[in-house]
Amino acid sequence: MDLYFFDLDRTLYAYNFRCRLPELARLSGASQYQIASSWWAGQYEIRAEAGEWPTADAYLDEFARITGGRRLSLKEWASARAPSMSRIDASVEALRRAAELGTVCLLSNNPAPLGEALPLLAPDVVEIVGDNILVSYMLGIRKPEPELFARALDRFGASASSTFFADDSAENIAGARSVGITGYHLEYINGVPQTDTLLPAVEAFAGRDQ
Repeated sequence: MDLYFFDLDRTLYAYNFRCRLPELARLSGASQYQIASSWWAGQYEIRAEAGEWPTADAYLDEFARITGGRRLSLKEWASARAPSMSRIDASVEALRRAAELGTVCLLSNNPAPLGEALPLLAPDVVEIVGDNILVSYMLGIRKPEPELFARALDRFGASASSTFFADDSAENIAGARSVGITGYHLEYINGVPQTDTLLPAVEAFAGRDQ
């Protein structure tokens, strides 16, 4: 059976970090500058996405230590992220169609709190993919590294030739293609995702000659 990987941020859901930072500051008591300059500029988020803090509790403890703010709960962390996310209807419908054609799985670069809070942040996606959620912290490596895709395939015992991957990052698509996965690059024009060809691409992959 075919396997369909879909990215989350800017693929299934639009994402705007500028809507998130003020809420993190308000809830934690640290300034926006302190959060951005310490956690994000210090590469802590990237390290978290690669699995350095493999649970939400470990991540939230470290986030408070580095930013100097109040320690957030998972629910608070999710409430700060929620304003930065908005559903891309056509992408979610393509995911739903892919679930009718094969096995679907979320494949996202994100830290542990995202994996644990996904039912709060994107319940429609969870409804479709069920337990098939692979967030980079679970794999110990980030996209676009080819090894991430190899590990993701191993989780399903799937071959690259029977796998489709949708992502907004051309670099991530290149990583997937380097191991033989069929990649679909969701492009943006003037900040708008160009979703018109996503569902046809899913259908074409399902109907290909094998």
